[in-house]
Amino acid sequence: MNFKQQILQGIPTQLPLKKEYSLATSHAPKRKDILSLDEKKLAIRNALRYFPKDWHAELSKEFAEELKRYGRIYMYRFKPNYDIYARSIDVYPAKTAQAAAIMLMIQNNLDPAVAQHPDELITYGGNGAVFQNWAQYLLTMQYLATMTSEQTLHIYSGHPMGLFPSSKEAPRVVVTNGLMIPNYSKPDDWEKYNALGVTQYGQMTAGSYMYIGPQGIVHGTAITVMNAFRKVLQEHENPAGKVFLTAGLGGMSGAQPKAGNIAGCITICAEVNAAAAKKRYEQAWVDELITDMDALVVRAKKAIADKEVVSLAFIGNVVDVWERLDQENIFIHLGSDQTSLHNPWAGGYYPVGLSFEASNKMMSENPLAFKEKVQESLLRHSAAINKHAAKGTYFFDYGNAFLLEASRAGADVMASNNIDFKYTSYVQDILGPMCFDYGFGPFRWVCTSGNQKDLLKTDALALEVMNTIKRTAPKEIQQQMHDNIKWIREAEKNNLVVGSQARILYADAEGRAKIAEAFNQAIKSGEISAAVVLGRDHHDVSGTDSPFRETSNIYDGSKFTSDMALHNVIGDSFRGATWVSIHNGGGVGWGEVINGGFGMVLDGSEDASRRLKNMLFYDVNNGVSRRSWARNEEALFTIKREMERTPELKVTLPNLVEEEILEGLFR
Repeated sequence: MNFKQQILQGIPTQLPLKKEYSLATSHAPKRKDILSLDEKKLAIRNALRYFPKDWHAELSKEFAEELKRYGRIYMYRFKPNYDIYARSIDVYPAKTAQAAAIMLMIQNNLDPAVAQHPDELITYGGNGAVFQNWAQYLLTMQYLATMTSEQTLHIYSGHPMGLFPSSKEAPRVVVTNGLMIPNYSKPDDWEKYNALGVTQYGQMTAGSYMYIGPQGIVHGTAITVMNAFRKVLQEHENPAGKVFLTAGLGGMSGAQPKAGNIAGCITICAEVNAAAAKKRYEQAWVDELITDMDALVVRAKKAIADKEVVSLAFIGNVVDVWERLDQENIFIHLGSDQTSLHNPWAGGYYPVGLSFEASNKMMSENPLAFKEKVQESLLRHSAAINKHAAKGTYFFDYGNAFLLEASRAGADVMASNNIDFKYTSYVQDILGPMCFDYGFGPFRWVCTSGNQKDLLKTDALALEVMNTIKRTAPKEIQQQMHDNIKWIREAEKNNLVVGSQARILYADAEGRAKIAEAFNQAIKSGEISAAVVLGRDHHDVSGTDSPFRETSNIYDGSKFTSDMALHNVIGDSFRGATWVSIHNGGGVGWGEVINGGFGMVLDGSEDASRRLKNMLFYDVNNGVSRRSWARNEEALFTIKREMERTPELKVTLPNLVEEEILEGLFR
């Protein structure tokens, strides 16, 4: 049976042979054994409903074994025999180009070169899943292959509920992930209900099919590191020979060494999982691998003395690195952390003093002891950072819940008011006021032909558009324009592609719409050979309500609300998005954030041109207006400028209150 036939088949008509557990890929850690006996039976019953009754006796034993051994039912037997990667769009069996593009994006998210734990359908972050099991994948691909342009596929946390009649104007797919009743949104609730097979953690772009490998974050990371150095260096200085110390090379964190090279500094990035570090090295995302601490110290000192631009991956625990560099009196200009501390008890953070293997064993066999080890490690981690900060290191939280979990462990990371953290979030200090408030965020696109020539053409078109906009852009956004023009000009040289022929570029509403229109016209004329998928990270101007990250620079008290993200996904859905998604938990943890995203297929048509202008305008300005209402100075400038540019836009603006009016009111 060929590829197209397998897709169209969905769940096989004959029970496939049981597959051997692959040792060739990285696997998710064993999850917590949290279900009661009755709940375990319910989990099996839930899993078996995908299959005919005469398979139940055999599969029930197999699924029970998976639940016991891995803490989840992945249905390994049903993983398809074909290779999973982003094929050219014309290879997929589909009645609409929109559906074929979504199939391409799903397969890109599960490509072993892209995904962190592909056999468990996890793309990044340790638990960011595309689907809960392989039956869901098979059914979803079958539905997409057979859907018309007047149907919509509704997906509940990986489960394809079905195709429903809709219209050509409606999204082709609507995705939700992890949308729990608020009182059931604690970490153990995810463990329980995910084990039951009724919800999943979609991260941000995993469960919305918009992950494009570490490139998806490298641009934002490069911008963050560049601007962080601008905050701490004198005008005559540059980052060469200056140290940026961080941790994590597994998923999105794998972008850090490449971003450091682009920013022009020395990056030292620790990673406890040797396989993850070697994978990034083989993909040329890190320059050197180091396994010995003494060797790391010698190499770091040489790089500093020679003012090098180099990225060093240390296979070991970052706590040891912080402590040793303190002892060696090696000055760290910038410090951060990108371990998955939104998932601290199930593989997101590995405690110092325990090996990677011993940690994986303890987290499943003795979770309480493992939690104690993690919190002990966070205390040491924070103490070491505090020592460096006292010497002048600029440490910023990378939105991974590091400071949140450190504070819960009792670490000395709180400000004097005992409410705020003593270190700022990178969004609060850098990306929020410098980018998001001005409407700049991670616009991205994928060339569905799989042809590198198409990607190079999109790079050239985007560069042309950005250069044109920069000529008349106000001084307030000249720095953003300069940084992004430099980025897109050098994108191909920086060898960013892993998986699909994709690109990312920080752009505002004007830039996104004009770049997208240039793409659409190039598709129409044949200069680009096939459709282009537009999207973005949920980590953007409007997509995410996250009080410790994306909305950490919202100071009117509304950062703990999630109206913006919900309006964003609903507003995008009727303005032309091809698919939309809304998630609980992406980036900083289950119950800590609501985030939404979209995908849009450009096919060269007038309809696509109409849709892109309408939807991209709202997708950005929804967030800018919310930020302006919070009295953010940069956002007020941006939304006023947008209303001048677009007379149809009418946004409620705040009246600013002088501080002396409030003095003495409540004495």
